[in-house]
Amino acid sequence: MAEETNYEIFEVDQHITAHSRYFAGKMGSLFYRTLRDEKKIMGVNCKKCNKVFWPPRSTCGRCFSQLAESDMVEIGPQGTLETFTLITYSEPVHPRTAPFIYGIIKLDGADTGMAHIIDEVDFDDLSIGMRMEPVFEEERKGTILDIRHFKPVS
Repeated sequence: MAEETNYEIFEVDQHITAHSRYFAGKMGSLFYRTLRDEKKIMGVNCKKCNKVFWPPRSTCGRCFSQLAESDMVEIGPQGTLETFTLITYSEPVHPRTAPFIYGIIKLDGADTGMAHIIDEVDFDDLSIGMRMEPVFEEERKGTILDIRHFKPVS
C-alpha cells in the first residue's frame, strides 16, 4: 500500500478578466433605449400584484406572472432615498474611484428601489426619506450609468 502524503493548505493569488456582452432582453432593451433616447425612467407594472418594479423585468418576482412591453410605465424621475452607504475602497468593478456614496432610491410610482450613486451632497447631510432626482449624462450610451448619479431635490 502506498504511503499517504499530507499537503499544506496554500492560496494562489490569481486575477481573471473576462470580457463579455449580454442581451438585456426585450424589457431591458426598451428600458435602456428609453433612458438613452428620452431621459425617461421606465418600470413595469404587474397587474396581478399591482406592483411596479424598476428596472423592469419580464417575470414578476412575487407571483411569477409574465410581464410584457405593454406593461411598461414611466416612473420618477424623482424618488425617495431608502438607505445609503459610503464606499471607502476602490475595486475595478466600481463605476467611480472611492470615496463615493451608494444609495437605494425608490422612484415615485415604483414599489421597489434600486442602487445607484449619490452625489452633489456630503455624506453627513444625507438622511433616509430625503427626496432625490437623477442627473443624466449629456452623451448617453444606453447603460444604467446614463444616470450619472442622483442628488437631493433642490
